[in-house]
Amino acid sequence: MIRTVTGLRAWLMQRVSAVYMLLFIVFFLCHFLFDPPHSYLAWRGWIMSLDVSIATVIFFAALLLHAWVGIRDVLMDYVHPLALRVFALTLLGIGLVAIAAWVIRVLLMGHR
Repeated sequence: MIRTVTGLRAWLMQRVSAVYMLLFIVFFLCHFLFDPPHSYLAWRGWIMSLDVSIATVIFFAALLLHAWVGIRDVLMDYVHPLALRVFALTLLGIGLVAIAAWVIRVLLMGHR
């Protein structure tokens, strides 16, 4: 059985991802306001620590989920021909998967 993300579930996912992203950005800005890294090595050491890496991965997952739900809803509302809608949703999915692969690559390269 395929579960679709529509209605209340989509609305809730949109809001939860937005709240997480807001909290992450506030945390990020506060960290750099009160304890800015003074070198590349300090920055890399902080961003590659386990807790910050996990929070960053969750941030990008929330960002991609937020983008998928939002853009998908806009496409479903305004693109009426079914073939064009499927094509646009496919391009969106491919683009978001490519971005996810790039983010994973960047984060994994830093852990070498």
